[in-house]
Amino acid sequence: MKISNIILKILMPLALGGAILYWMYRGEDWQTIVHVATDEMNWTWMLLSFPFGILAQAFRGWRWRQTLEPVGEKPRQSVSVHSIFLSYAVSLLIPRVGEFTRCGVLKRYDNISFPKALGTVVTERAIDSLLVMGITMMVLLLEMSTFGTFFQKTGTSIQGILQKFSLTGYLVVAVCLAAILILLHFLLRKLSIYNKVRATLRGIWQGVISLKDVRNIPLFVFFTLGIWLSYFLHYYLTFFCFDFTADLGLGCALVTFIVGSIAVIVPTPNGAGPWHFAVKTMLILYGVADEQALYFVLIVHTIQTMLVVLLGVYAWLALNFTKIK
Repeated sequence: MKISNIILKILMPLALGGAILYWMYRGEDWQTIVHVATDEMNWTWMLLSFPFGILAQAFRGWRWRQTLEPVGEKPRQSVSVHSIFLSYAVSLLIPRVGEFTRCGVLKRYDNISFPKALGTVVTERAIDSLLVMGITMMVLLLEMSTFGTFFQKTGTSIQGILQKFSLTGYLVVAVCLAAILILLHFLLRKLSIYNKVRATLRGIWQGVISLKDVRNIPLFVFFTLGIWLSYFLHYYLTFFCFDFTADLGLGCALVTFIVGSIAVIVPTPNGAGPWHFAVKTMLILYGVADEQALYFVLIVHTIQTMLVVLLGVYAWLALNFTKIK
């Protein structure tokens, strides 16, 4: 059972992400991709996007500290932020394990109750999910005319798109859906285990209901909006790195950002594979050439993932010099 769990939790996400990436980039000229990244890309805009990627995680750490206060826990700000940095980096190895990692960091360095911390994580995820759903509905309404114009000018119909979709494309979608179902299965199994432990269940519930007692609601709202605005700017500024995406506009950026945010639900390291496939498909819808869309998603995702790794390494070093309470 332990071996099968290791295979499903570590090897399967890696295999899934790797298989999708291999399918997308098989036969591509890697020297051309390197040339685009080193000679044709405007690195100024990429560097300008980095502070927003860092700020998004910092906002999450500050907000998490705020949600822990109503349940009687007061971690240090630095430890809260470092735990977020580390959790994102660890999730690159084992998807979704970062949520437990950051709770463990607070337990180790500030003696924060693990069950309570986990409960507030559940609260955060619920709020973020609602916000993403709201943004998704807004973007769909705003961009509905764009989709309609595209279909009208090109004479494309949904049926035509489905007919042109290759067998491999259907297979990729099916595998992604299967991976989501497997993830839900394991989450339900974990939840059943927690339900057997009364103290853990109580701590989780306290975390969930803690939101109503947050001391400064406007600040909580500011952090929440700041997280997602920073994520968006971290992504949107990369559009200006390439000539073929610089003029696509805010609407395209919003659509691809939302589609990419939904795609990372599939349990692969940092959404590798599903994110590439989803964003690339939407960029093509907005008129970007197939190869150019492939270059964009690979270069942007790789560089932003490297930033996550660097923040994780920094957090690990900083925590090693942090005094344990």
